[in-house]
Amino acid sequence: MNKKPIIGAAVGALLLFVVTGLFTKLHSQSTQKKVEAKTIYFAGGCFWGTEHFFKQIHGVVATEVGYANGSIENPTYELVCAHNTGYAETVKVDYDPQTVPLEQLIDLYFETIDPTSLNKQGHDEGTQYRTGIYYTDSTSAAVAQKKLKDLATKYNSPIVVECCPLENFYNAEDYHQDYLDKNPTGYCHLSPALFKRAKEANRPSEKAYSRPDDATLKAQLSETQYNVTQKNATERPFENEYYDEFREGIYVDITTGEPLFISTDKFDSGCGWPAFSKPIDEQLLVKKEDLSHGMKRTEVRSKTGNSHLGHVFHDGPAEKGGLRYCINSASLRFIPKDKMKAEGYEAFLKLLEK
Repeated sequence: MNKKPIIGAAVGALLLFVVTGLFTKLHSQSTQKKVEAKTIYFAGGCFWGTEHFFKQIHGVVATEVGYANGSIENPTYELVCAHNTGYAETVKVDYDPQTVPLEQLIDLYFETIDPTSLNKQGHDEGTQYRTGIYYTDSTSAAVAQKKLKDLATKYNSPIVVECCPLENFYNAEDYHQDYLDKNPTGYCHLSPALFKRAKEANRPSEKAYSRPDDATLKAQLSETQYNVTQKNATERPFENEYYDEFREGIYVDITTGEPLFISTDKFDSGCGWPAFSKPIDEQLLVKKEDLSHGMKRTEVRSKTGNSHLGHVFHDGPAEKGGLRYCINSASLRFIPKDKMKAEGYEAFLKLLEK
């Protein structure tokens, strides 16, 4: 693989976003309820593809690529590639066990590897490309060991997937993180079909959503809602419907009714607009470069409704993944938990069981 750093252009921001962004990080770390996530580490060959695979799975709340179970401190990619540090390219996976149990994560992981191939996956060869499941607690150890024992009954050749405690883990360089998100046509040893498989593995059942025509939208939406969703306007901070709404429930696209965000991912950013750490599913959104107002930002739109929602920034709470989806209330409709079943969103109730 040719893994060279990709240097992006600096993102400009207005003073308002700089100040409120810094406030967001400090304030949210002290006020938000800790996410009840568990962690497991997977080595599956090149970590670019393995990370992207796990990011598609509903219930995976964060991923990070790095180097695990080696012999030196602070390894670099170049040192790991020299094949004398003992490190494996590894993906740290934080997941919600109520949404996706470890058993299912391991089963999906098995679909991405050849468990009988030693130090080689796809076209990548070397000790850093070995396969392994590295755990940090006895419960995860028992699950992983049983899964590997069951897997062995399906093969005639020996299973060479390591299963052992995590001894150490160092984050890989920044340009390796979320690599295939940054470089959609970049190298990957996994097929696109596997990413689709991961996406569909345990996502909530969905109904069909469609965008009404413009005349219908004008009739259904308020002037503010229409201007925000269709003309990329921005509502005033602290003077909108949901910036201080923290009841349990779901946030749907005002134009289509498609679920976009869940209350468990909402936090008080102090910026005056609703803020979320992530959408229900990244595939529901479209991100575009926005150079308006003398800034370089990332606009967020709904894929089905093609509605302007807001922008995403990298100043969110670290424990929730570091992102802040700053969304206009006018782009959303909030449905409280006690009304979700009646309005056809019963399948999403389990997302509130955190």
